[in-house]
Amino acid sequence: MKFLLPRLMGVATAAYGAAVVAKPELLLKPSGMARGDANLRAITRTLGVRDLASGVAMAVAPNRRAMRLAIGVRVASDAGDLVVLGKAMAGRPEQKKIIMVAGGWGLLCALSALATRR
Repeated sequence: MKFLLPRLMGVATAAYGAAVVAKPELLLKPSGMARGDANLRAITRTLGVRDLASGVAMAVAPNRRAMRLAIGVRVASDAGDLVVLGKAMAGRPEQKKIIMVAGGWGLLCALSALATRR
């Protein structure tokens, strides 16, 4: 199978996204955000949908160009999470965790693009 590492990263991302859609607390609790807020739960679910879609795109990309595009979307999403959530969590103890997880996953996905070299 071509591009095995990025495909596995995509499957993991999609699985996490689906889990967050089903149970937003999986993201809200470790980030220290209010779990009882219906609006925050809805916004969190949209992040789950985004992760599900970008993960599936990585998992099933039919060729090198599509895979690189899917990886780029995933990395851009993680970079956005790092900046937006990192800033929103400023001064809170969970901020470092958010930055590490978003930045780390984005970096791993970016590095998985090395598997798409010719």
